[in-house]
Amino acid sequence: MNQLAAESSIITNAKVRKQNTLKEAVSFSGVGIHTGNEVSLKFCPAPKGTGIAFQRIDLPAKPVIPATVEYVQDTSRATTIGIGDARVHTIEHVLAALSAAQIDNVIIQVDAPEPPVADGSSATFLEMIDSVGTQSQSVPKPILTIDKPVFLSQDNIHMVALPADEFKISYTLHYPQIKSIGSQYHSLVVNHENFKTEIANCRTFALFQELKMLMDAGLIKGGSLDNAVVVHDDAVFSKEGLRFPNEMARHKILDVIGDLSLVGFRFHAHIISICSGHTTNVAFAKKLLNQLTMEKN
Repeated sequence: MNQLAAESSIITNAKVRKQNTLKEAVSFSGVGIHTGNEVSLKFCPAPKGTGIAFQRIDLPAKPVIPATVEYVQDTSRATTIGIGDARVHTIEHVLAALSAAQIDNVIIQVDAPEPPVADGSSATFLEMIDSVGTQSQSVPKPILTIDKPVFLSQDNIHMVALPADEFKISYTLHYPQIKSIGSQYHSLVVNHENFKTEIANCRTFALFQELKMLMDAGLIKGGSLDNAVVVHDDAVFSKEGLRFPNEMARHKILDVIGDLSLVGFRFHAHIISICSGHTTNVAFAKKLLNQLTMEKN
């Protein structure tokens, strides 16, 4: 069942708004965090019912990979989707911006297996969207709700979705072994304005002791203090200092927004997350998808 047909089958039981795409295409080029190469990304307006998908235009067949949970292939250091041998990794920052801006239909063309990292946040991608504006489309977009809590626990990681009439995320980060992080918390209702002012410019971070492991694995060739914050004990390494005292927790919310957009449907819930990362975010997205479609069909 395609995206439009799937949504049409549940629309009578859901809140609705009109679908959105971009008014025109917009591009950005920059370094890839892992390859270290110059890579380009282009947001292309798409017809109603298309959904969100990445297209590898550097490959002969130019495969299109839908940004939904069924195409997730790896979550070890970032979220990776793929079809066959065609993959796109570190997609969560792009998806977070599209989700917060309520873009429903777009083809994201990339000429490499990763988007440009920009400054390690979603700010550049949100600026791209805002620079061209959005176009309302004629087909309704259902916004689903859950009727009962959905939860996932793995060791000290916990995620809960509570019934709500808005999309809200509350995140707790706990790194007791790292003095410069410690325990952090942030909570907000996710909409375009709140995302822009509180979340979009919060950068990815890495622990100093993880860097050698990542480099030995052939990763983060494009990583630098231009696109990440490095933390070590009671020290924070950043070209400009922290953008918020709890920037790390806010960036984790950014990741949750991007990863949960892989549900493929818009939904309202209060997400409470404690120490989740990409693996648990995607696992929780699958549980949410099952619950949402089960309740609404």
